[in-house]
Amino acid sequence: MGRYLDAVPFSGIIRIRDMMYSVKDPFRLDQGDVSFEAPESVKEAMRRAIDDDKTHYLQTTGVPRLLELLAAKLRRQNCIPIDSPDEVMVTTGGIHGLYIVCQALLEPGDEVVVPDPEWPPCMGNIRSAQGVPVACPLHERLGWRPDLDELAAKITPRTRAIYINSPHNPTGGVLTRADIEAICALADRHGLWLISDEAYEDVLYDGVEHVSAASLGDLNSRTVSVFTFSKTYAMTGLRLGYVAVHDEKLRDRMKKVLFYTASNVTSIVQYGGIGALEGSQAPVEAFRRELQARRDLFYDGIRRRAAGVLSGTPPAGAFYAFLRIDPAWRPSEGSDASSRSWAMTEYLISRGRIGCVPGVDFGANGEDYVRFCFARDRKELEGALESLEDVFRER
Repeated sequence: MGRYLDAVPFSGIIRIRDMMYSVKDPFRLDQGDVSFEAPESVKEAMRRAIDDDKTHYLQTTGVPRLLELLAAKLRRQNCIPIDSPDEVMVTTGGIHGLYIVCQALLEPGDEVVVPDPEWPPCMGNIRSAQGVPVACPLHERLGWRPDLDELAAKITPRTRAIYINSPHNPTGGVLTRADIEAICALADRHGLWLISDEAYEDVLYDGVEHVSAASLGDLNSRTVSVFTFSKTYAMTGLRLGYVAVHDEKLRDRMKKVLFYTASNVTSIVQYGGIGALEGSQAPVEAFRRELQARRDLFYDGIRRRAAGVLSGTPPAGAFYAFLRIDPAWRPSEGSDASSRSWAMTEYLISRGRIGCVPGVDFGANGEDYVRFCFARDRKELEGALESLEDVFRER
């Protein structure tokens, strides 16, 4: 039996999702999903694929046209020196991409330095490959970026890779070009791999720049870049991601894992990806502008309505508010929550119908914070803020 899987926890997000199904008229700010519809070019391409009977087995790594478009996008937009579409493979969403990377790269006991806090499936995928996630704290005072000396101190003889996620889930922090250059240099000095999770590459605010680690040269051969259509094109449920890797040996291993976990990604969805890339990119910028407006709306509401119980600085990227809980706040009498962030989460769900995720679910450094998703529509955000005001007025 795979007893090692007993040490791989489910994310608390699953528990919260179950809790929210029992709530009448909930505000679903717990879900990392946008309220937008996928662009018409995606839907039309999928309809056409069905009409054209594109329902059979495909090449394991992806439809050739999709791989060509992705290679061109990576060269043009990310400045990654892709030599051939063979360096790209399509996955069932970003989480599957990270899974096949970890399975192909890690040996039992290998350590991967990861941010703390961090998206829970990152650590779960490392553990699923019998690796060991090693937490490196991100600091709110640094805009939710790491102290590079602390990061260097986490490296041991067992370290195999450094994982970065920028823009970052759950905090919205964005690594600077200088940060990524320093992390690449650190990895290079120690002969490490770099796993760069760029799921939120197109969700940036206030003119902030996104930098792909694999574009910086020397470490490209030991960098694996993970992307998804989910956030850029509002295709979360369609499950379409992709991975770029230069190293041929690692790529061959990853292809095996891809084959044995999916054979090929759903044909109709891949044609939807072709539609996304061949169609107008205007929706991507429209989504970003609207998300920035929703960010500002939500943070203005927190300042005016949260009674100082929750606070934070608007993020530079992604679409989450990672808010600090006032140290003076105390859970309700009788609460049996295991932490303050869980107590706050349960309090807001039970009293205000407001979905959120406890910061500790993202790592020990996330304790005393809660995460809200502000990518929901404005009406839902306004309703959640009104309910929040009522909840804190009651105390």
